Parts: sequence; structure tokens; C-alpha cells
Amino acid sequence: MKQIPVLNSELKEIETIAVPVRMFDAKWNPDLVHQAVVTQQANYRNIVAHAKDRSEVRGGGKKPWKQKGTGRSRHGSIRSPLWIGGGVTHGPLKDKVYAKKINKKMKDAALFSVLSQKLSQNALLVIDSLPAVTQKTAKTKSVLPLIRPLIKNTSALIVASKAHKSINSALRNVTRISCIAPTSLNIFDVMKATTVVFEKDSITELVSHYTKTKKAQAK
Repeated sequence: MKQIPVLNSELKEIETIAVPVRMFDAKWNPDLVHQAVVTQQANYRNIVAHAKDRSEVRGGGKKPWKQKGTGRSRHGSIRSPLWIGGGVTHGPLKDKVYAKKINKKMKDAALFSVLSQKLSQNALLVIDSLPAVTQKTAKTKSVLPLIRPLIKNTSALIVASKAHKSINSALRNVTRISCIAPTSLNIFDVMKATTVVFEKDSITELVSHYTKTKKAQAK
């Protein structure tokens, strides 16, 4: 186990918390991290580019003119790619699949590698508790001043526990700050943020989540 300092709202160490070495003291693996990030981006890709081929273009059911005797070249349909407004040849299709695959062990190892790198660079903080917020009291002006000292003026990812999941409602309209649940933590969001702020309870939930996953894989 590895000991991580737990800070209060004034960024002073008040205690330490034990975390698994495999999650927060993993070796930096840039190739695996790159593969995991590219895979996640590819799987989230929304395919919108689509060019109609001649079978999708409207009209063209009738031969434009007879085959012989007009002095013009032969044509069977105005939907041909040779015609303006006709189908497109070799255009982008929404049917193309960009999804990539990566096995779960590699995906988890990449995430642990990034978390360990953030911790070694002092870009990962663990605080004792986030401000108590409910859906009714989730106000940006009351929550943001309490969060700013932790992240200063950098982009940040707040990993909130189940008890403080409503904090997302207070911070979702703040640029460069995002909130996420421990069980939804992913490599792209961690890489994108300059500072990652964990709540003490959220660290426990994260470790519990991956411990259960490891036991399930062992079975």
C-alpha cells in the first residue's frame, strides 16, 4: 500500500490514506496511455459525414433521353455521379465504423499509469471533504469560492463521492472545471485536466470499485 496525504480546505496535511500501489504507484507507460486515449476518442466519435450514392439520390427513375438518334452521349439516369446533383462516388459514409477495441486490463493499467503520473507531479490532490451541497443549495456563487483555492486557475477534474454528487450541479456551468463520479473515471478526462481533486471518500469508492472488478475477473 502507498500512503497519500489528505489535505484540508487550506491545503494543509491532516492525515494520510492508504491506496493500492498498482493504482497510484504504477510505472508510466506512454504507449499504453496513447492507445487507451485514441480508443476512447474513437469509440465516442459521432459519425455525421455522409454523402448519398446514386441509390439514395431522389429522382432519376426515367431514362433522360432515348439511347440513339439524339447525337448526345448515352445516359440511363440523372442519379449517375456524372450528373450535377447525382450520387457521389467514394464519399464519406455514416456506416463506417471507427470503433476500436482494448481489453479491460490494458484500459485499467493505462488509467492507473496516468493517476500515478499525476500524483508524482503533485497534480493529484486528496481533500478531506467537499462542500456539502444539495440540489436546492447547488449554487455556483457559493461553491466556487471554496473550490478555487484547491485548483487555482488551472483546469480541474473534481472526483466527488456519492454523498456530494450534487456538487456537479453547482459547477457544471464553470469553464475548465468538470465533476465526475469515481466509478465513471476515465483516462481522457484525467489527461485533459491539469489538476485532479479527489475527495477522501471518493478515493475509497474508486479503490473499492476496481477491487471488486479484479475479484470478478479472477472468478
